Amino acid sequence: MAGASLSALARRVPDSSSKSGGGMIRIPGGTFRMGSNDHYPEEAPAHRVSVDSFWIDPVPVTNRRFKDFVRATGYRTVAESPPDPTNYPGAQPEMLYAGSLTFHPPREPGDTRDWTRWWTFLRGANWRHPYGPGSSIKGLDDHPVVHVALRDAEAYVAWAGKALPTEAEWEFAARGGLEGAEYAWGDAFAPAGRRMANTWQGDFPHLNTAAGPDKRTTPVGAFPPNGYGLFDMIGNVWEWTSDWYSATHPAEAAKACCIPRNPQGGREEDSVDPRNPQVPIPCKVVKGGSHLCAPNYCRRYRPAARHAQPVDTSMSHVGFRCILREGDRS
Repeated sequence: MAGASLSALARRVPDSSSKSGGGMIRIPGGTFRMGSNDHYPEEAPAHRVSVDSFWIDPVPVTNRRFKDFVRATGYRTVAESPPDPTNYPGAQPEMLYAGSLTFHPPREPGDTRDWTRWWTFLRGANWRHPYGPGSSIKGLDDHPVVHVALRDAEAYVAWAGKALPTEAEWEFAARGGLEGAEYAWGDAFAPAGRRMANTWQGDFPHLNTAAGPDKRTTPVGAFPPNGYGLFDMIGNVWEWTSDWYSATHPAEAAKACCIPRNPQGGREEDSVDPRNPQVPIPCKVVKGGSHLCAPNYCRRYRPAARHAQPVDTSMSHVGFRCILREGDRS
């Protein structure tokens, strides 16, 4: 595994658990060029956006922090709760069970357009059991929490007195002050052969050449921080933002801080729930890529990259981190 031991990590990564924002890092406001014209179409067009200054946690929310939240509130996540049949008209009752989408690599190479070959809606998979029944988070306290749907992330940030970042705030922070750089650390994916983030090694989805536990999530802070001192902005897990997903960026954007992409609460693009494909589900933007992003598939391990995530769907590679805006910091 790349990076320092957990004991060293505890000294290096600030504690970001305080409800008043202790350990958070201040990101100065500014104007930057958001998006990219060089990769996936949903990243275009690149455009100038301004954000106000804000504070952000240096690491994603971990299993330890999420466990504290659950103990304090008794909260049950979406993945732990059977779906309400009224939200899925026409769905077969036997399909409405508690669970979450979990990655299981196929044995052989095949069509990478067919995601059903490696994603399974697994009964009993949730943040406590990230790989399904029989698995646990024992020994994973410092790993990012996964299997959190949007509602779960929103419940946590409300409890913590914080917020989810907008897409613009997230991307501005991820760039670490490197305007126009391809990655959060510069223009080379692996400078001098050094791995800079937890991304897929090998030929996705069937061949992962990483050693041991690096095949899944890694402890937060196991890779170098960006220029703002933020860890895991790229790779490890996708991170929720508060913005509704749209198929492209607008040609120009107004000041983006605190302005959702669709303030009326409607949706600009829908996805589907794998349990009931006939029912469209609204999507929010997730950012940063994950440990499943690979050069031959989903090259979204860049600040400009973005993806649509159905709001009711949790997955084994989606997490979140918190921010505080200047006026909300106590």
